[in-house]
Formats: sequence, structure tokens, C-alpha cells
Amino acid sequence: MERILESELMEEEGQVCAYAEADFEDAHSRFIALFQDMVGHKGINGYVLDLGCGYGDIAMRFARAYPRCIVHGIDGSEAMIHYGKGILREAHDIQDRVELIHGRLPEAVLPRIKYDIIISNSLLHHLPNPQVLYQVIQRYTISGAPVFIMDLKRPKTIDEARVLVETHVANEPEVLKRDFYNSLLAAFEEREVLEQLKEAKLNNLSVKVASDRHIVICGYIP
Repeated sequence: MERILESELMEEEGQVCAYAEADFEDAHSRFIALFQDMVGHKGINGYVLDLGCGYGDIAMRFARAYPRCIVHGIDGSEAMIHYGKGILREAHDIQDRVELIHGRLPEAVLPRIKYDIIISNSLLHHLPNPQVLYQVIQRYTISGAPVFIMDLKRPKTIDEARVLVETHVANEPEVLKRDFYNSLLAAFEEREVLEQLKEAKLNNLSVKVASDRHIVICGYIP
């Protein structure tokens, strides 16, 4: 099945509310757990950049999991960032260690020149040009920095995509089911990601299938 592009940004109020109120507990907890499998649970500190952070749920989870880290999350959707800042105002335990920034990659201006860790969840499939993600990673990481990216993987058929929708978001609002279906069609296959990494000269990063719908790109910057 060929890739079918979807909208790059989630700006509709209905989209933002549906996404923020959806049950991503399993996927987002798994993101943190898989990162911990790669780098461990202790001794992690410094500045973290979360690319395509949405309303900041993973950025906030990361800050709680690693209390010696400061997390900057960036997203191109102003509506998502606005929603996340509302949540962050009530998150008194981490609000001084998480900053959510509205900006579009790659031209966005970030608070730091370099970061100690880069993470990203479900950004890659939104990008018309996937090299944007890898260029930003190379620009903002220090040598030896851990990189951890989780994204959807494209099903082989339309029927498989529909089954995944019914399996994972059947009880969610129609807007979320529509967006998940479109995201599956816009995602990349494992072989395509390997080709992207080779083009970006980041082929030291590994690509792994993490679930029936997710792949993980991870490793350390040389």
C-alpha cells in the first residue's frame, strides 16, 4: 500500500480535545518504558527535546520519570500547545521543568543550541518530508546523545488499517478514529525508515517493530 499524506498539523478544536481526552495510557506508558529499556532508569539528567510534543503528555511523563531532566516540547499546532499549557499550570510537581513551545520545524527557534536527549512520538508520519526530523536531530544533539522515536507503521492493506482502528480506538470519538486511520495510511514501513536513516547518515540508529502498529527508532548520536 502506498503512503497517503495527511494534514501535518492538528489545529481543529475538536481534534485537539478528542486527542487530549483519549486514552493513550498504554501507548504513552509504553513509550517511557521502552526508553527506559534503552538507557536505564537512573543517572539520566540534562535537557530533553520532545519533537512534535502535541499537548505535552509524554513530555510531562518523561519529567516525572526523570526528575533530574528539564524537558522542552515543541509542536507546530498552537491549539495543542495552548491546551497543554493549561494542564501544565496545574502540574505543580513538574511545571518548573517542562516548557511547551509553539513552533514549526525546522525553522523554529528553540531555547537551547544543543540537547542531551531527543525524543519524539508520532511526529514522523505527519511530515511530508521525513528528512526534516533527522535534520533537526542532527542539528540539536550533542555527541553521544540518546535518541528515541516512536511512530506508527503503515499497514500492508486498507483492510488491515481498518482492523487496527477497530482494535485500538473503537470506543473513541469519530474524529479520533478518522485521524488514526489517516495516520496509519500516512505512516512509513520499516524498510522506508531504514532508507531514510541511511540518507541522513544516521544508519547507526536501529529500527524495531514495537507493536502491531508502532515502530521505534533509537540509538545514540555518534
